[in-house]
Amino acid sequence: MKIKKISKLIIFSLVGIIETACVHHETFLEYKTLPPQGWNKDSVLTFQVNITDTSSLYNVYINIRNRGEYPYQNLWLFLNIQPPHSTLPIKDTIECYLADIHGKWLGSGVGNVFEMPVLYKQNDCFKQSGTYLFQIIQGMRNDVLPGISNIGLKVEKISSPKKHN
Repeated sequence: MKIKKISKLIIFSLVGIIETACVHHETFLEYKTLPPQGWNKDSVLTFQVNITDTSSLYNVYINIRNRGEYPYQNLWLFLNIQPPHSTLPIKDTIECYLADIHGKWLGSGVGNVFEMPVLYKQNDCFKQSGTYLFQIIQGMRNDVLPGISNIGLKVEKISSPKKHN
């Protein structure tokens, strides 16, 4: 009987250690509100993220809030990331799925508004400390894209430091 109690205590202790070893700390979270009539293809959403810890790993999310009248299953985004002390931005294109093939909205929602967090970078590092400029542009074919309420950027620090090779 004592062995079972000790085994359970060891298991719970290990689970606690594992959970605290990978704690996520929100470093940055900001939303930009889009006009009710839609997101213009020329509208650039800009986020300034200050990074001070270059020895940790980070997860970066694009959070999308859409209304039920959004006409598509997916959303293409163009990203420009300007590191500090650099004149060359990092350019990327990502496809975000907001609904399944049957039209059911993914993510969570209340009423007619749904939020979908999209993991953009996982366990990534920032090589320089300073302010990173993130720019997000809608990449759909619409001049004005209806149904998107907000776009957010979340940068989450993972407490376990990166390993140097």
